[in-house]
Amino acid sequence: MKYIATSLLLLITITVAAQRVKYNFNPGWKLQVGDIAGAEAVNYDDASWKPITLPRAWNEDDAFKKDIVDLSTGIAWYRKHFAIPATQQGQKIFLEFEGVRQAADVYVNGTHIGLHENGVTAFGYDITSLVNTGGADNVIAVRTDNSWDYREKATNTKYQWSDKNFNANYGGIPKNVYLHVTGKVYQTLPLFSNLGTTGVYIYADSFNIRGKSAVVHAASEVKNESAQPATVQYEVLIKDGQGKPVKTFAGNRSTLAPGATGILTAAAAVQGLEFWSWGYGYLYTVETLLKINGKEVDKVVTRTGFRKTAFKEGMVYLNDRVIQIKGYAQRTSNEWPAIGLSVPAWLSDYSNQLMVESNGNLVRWMHITPWKQDVESCDRVGLMQAMPAGDAERDVEGTRWTQRTQVMRDAIIYNRNNPSIIFYESGNESISEQHMAAMKAIRDQYDPHGGRAIGSREMLDSKVAEYGGEMLYINKSAHIPVWAMEYSRDEGLRKYWDDYSPPYHKDGDGPQHKGQPAPEYNRNQESHAKENIARWYEFWKERPGTGKRVSSGGVNIVFSESNTHHRGAENYRRSGEVDALRIYKENYFAHQVMWEGWVDIEKPRIHIVGHWNYTPAVTKDVYVISSADKVELFVNGKSLGFGEQSNRFLYTFKNVSWQAGTIAATGYDAQGKKIVTAEKSTAGEAYAVKLTPIVSPAGFKANGHDLALVEVEVTDAKGKRCPTALNLVHFSLEGAAEWRGGMAQGPDNYILSKDLPVECGVNRVLIRSTTQAGKVVLTAKADGLQPATLTLTTLPVMVKQGLSTQLPGDGLPSNLSKGPTPLTPSFTWKRQALTIVKATAGAHADSAFESFDDNELTEWNNGRQLSDAWIEYELSEAATVREVTLKLNNFRSRTYPIRITVDGKEIFKGNTERSLGYYTAVCTPHKGKKVRISLLGNTTTQDNNSVEVSGKKLDDGVARNDANATGTLSIIEVEIYQ
Repeated sequence: MKYIATSLLLLITITVAAQRVKYNFNPGWKLQVGDIAGAEAVNYDDASWKPITLPRAWNEDDAFKKDIVDLSTGIAWYRKHFAIPATQQGQKIFLEFEGVRQAADVYVNGTHIGLHENGVTAFGYDITSLVNTGGADNVIAVRTDNSWDYREKATNTKYQWSDKNFNANYGGIPKNVYLHVTGKVYQTLPLFSNLGTTGVYIYADSFNIRGKSAVVHAASEVKNESAQPATVQYEVLIKDGQGKPVKTFAGNRSTLAPGATGILTAAAAVQGLEFWSWGYGYLYTVETLLKINGKEVDKVVTRTGFRKTAFKEGMVYLNDRVIQIKGYAQRTSNEWPAIGLSVPAWLSDYSNQLMVESNGNLVRWMHITPWKQDVESCDRVGLMQAMPAGDAERDVEGTRWTQRTQVMRDAIIYNRNNPSIIFYESGNESISEQHMAAMKAIRDQYDPHGGRAIGSREMLDSKVAEYGGEMLYINKSAHIPVWAMEYSRDEGLRKYWDDYSPPYHKDGDGPQHKGQPAPEYNRNQESHAKENIARWYEFWKERPGTGKRVSSGGVNIVFSESNTHHRGAENYRRSGEVDALRIYKENYFAHQVMWEGWVDIEKPRIHIVGHWNYTPAVTKDVYVISSADKVELFVNGKSLGFGEQSNRFLYTFKNVSWQAGTIAATGYDAQGKKIVTAEKSTAGEAYAVKLTPIVSPAGFKANGHDLALVEVEVTDAKGKRCPTALNLVHFSLEGAAEWRGGMAQGPDNYILSKDLPVECGVNRVLIRSTTQAGKVVLTAKADGLQPATLTLTTLPVMVKQGLSTQLPGDGLPSNLSKGPTPLTPSFTWKRQALTIVKATAGAHADSAFESFDDNELTEWNNGRQLSDAWIEYELSEAATVREVTLKLNNFRSRTYPIRITVDGKEIFKGNTERSLGYYTAVCTPHKGKKVRISLLGNTTTQDNNSVEVSGKKLDDGVARNDANATGTLSIIEVEIYQ
């Protein structure tokens, strides 16, 4: 994905209007770190404070320079002068904050108007009575406190999600701020905190996906703050993605008494709809209008999309098509070096669309609600979201639970019109049924028609939750969808290709984690990609179409490197498919190959892992990732034969001797037809530095907030990247821009340094505009290489008296690359499950049914006597048994020697394999009605070394100590297939 700068000059004129106006309130702030007496006063002298444009964390310099536990905390003040145009005198004035970290005392013209403390959600204030109108000066001052141990003032209770593991502490006002001007009869804002209002709600039902129609509903909370009764006509106008009107409809007239609030509604069938889908971020503009005596008095513009969902049969349906969850558990901060989360909206799109281009379809934001900019970005790029509220790692009671429900309420109200939100997450770990019911009631009150499932991590036996799934392992279900919330947690630095490439990091070398060996957290790119292939393969085996009980998929932690808890050698999380500057790692391509398609592979892909720039002494295994049925490797046109296939997608070619030139891979289908190819070639000696800009499609804006992302490469004389280059590059910057730099392994991770090494031949830097338009010149030099110079021009942005009508996301295009939801099935049935009607067992026969009850928190076991270690299942009718799939207790660490018989005839004998959940015994087909599974000898246990950040071993089955139960056969779930 590339953004190309344009020379379009964007001139903003603040129009004088008698109706609703939404202003960008980000320009013209000043910042001072420290607690300053009297800084809220109108006449306080802030001339020495730092001029900034919001959003801006006051401690942004710390991002990736410091470990999360060391991020700077304390008090910081923000101040701003602004004026309301004279023509808007007598109207309502509201402030909207997308969020402040952690707490904010807000003052307008010296008067304290409120305290917001949860550090997560948006909030608003009615400041009508406090502002000076007619063009007079106003002052807003905000005192922020991002202390880790901040406690809610009214209850003296710390917020559960103010956590030093996962919630990077970018303090102050790191999100957008808006100012709204409305008439006295108006539609409210979706800001329940402080204002207590719910705004506009748009949804659709009665879908006909094939017929491209639905009934669209609009509901607006309306207030009459005039002195007279108001008879209001409610009308709705829907415009398509090109701004063309497609439907106008109206509700009934309603009369509101002075001071009254009411809900006005309208609905109509709409034909010819384009449905929002994965990789198809088709959005409509819905205008909801209030008219009095035929005159428009208020208009709210909502960008939304329409899509149909269902959550049943263990599967997720989007627009009547099953989609297996394939994506990422991403830190909500979604941060960048020396910036934190406060990037311009186009850069949010750039990052989030990379997830889609990797064939990810869902991002599970972790622990706390994402900011509105990322929510809207996912709408545009076509990326489904799981939206949490606020939590840490466990259920809580009392005030802390109340805090969580308040955040969920506010987040749902604020984000319920965003079609990309598919799941509401009530907890990062299981919560009680009572609490799950409470969260569900909030959903049902504020978003009853949005087509979103509400659940929590785990919740495997919940009767209330609408989805669940463990953190690491595979769950299957025939009723609610279950998907893994963080299925691969290994780490590896982008700098390290493999054992044979500079700087010759041996795979797994690095410090221990909490006194334990930590090779999983210090991987090279090659082994990290192989590990993620092995992990996903197990989910792929249990995908929809493989039986009545299926896995709905899973998400991999994390997509981009994160300034949060870590276990490897560096002070940040390196589990990403891209690094912190969003440069690809080999994991990215592994997922792109494996995840192609909604469920089954729909387009063949192939990728050669690594590079082809070694020395003549190197002989190594070469790995190719492909969805082809066979893969052949060529070096300089000579075939090395077909690779050894493992984990379905990995092909290994042993002991390949390097030769300068080209390495190529060709994939074939089952019939031997060539379907896909890839190649890599040797680059020459390092010759030059190359600079490539990545900027907004609207150009590089001189607003003091916009960023240009610049890629720096070391290339050979032909312009080809040198993949093993590690040169130190020296940068100089001139003109109207601020250096924010990049990062690399080294002192302070090179944050803000103008000397930055490339890694694997490439790196990136960020430069930020000032509020002065003009030329920006970036020069990059490296010893012995040809230098590079890049010239950019920042475009003027009109700001008048502290206000702008150019909103952060204006003009950003939707990603429509994957096209509308296909009308064909997303999978073919691979096998048919046989129905078990009853079971008998050598012991504990009364619990035998728990081994096939579709509940992974129950199990049958025989005790500890080997003679009793058998269970027999009776089928509903005689059938040919070909496979038996088992979830056995301690599946990650234990193997079981078993025999399977059908009506007494042996069809399988062997050892089960350790797995992420399920093992399938491929049997000699035999027809019968009774299937017996017997344990033949002692089980074998091997420590899997899977630990949480606390050092706690991860569960791999039911909670029981089986350490010495070598004669125990313990079956959590069994499935029998013909």
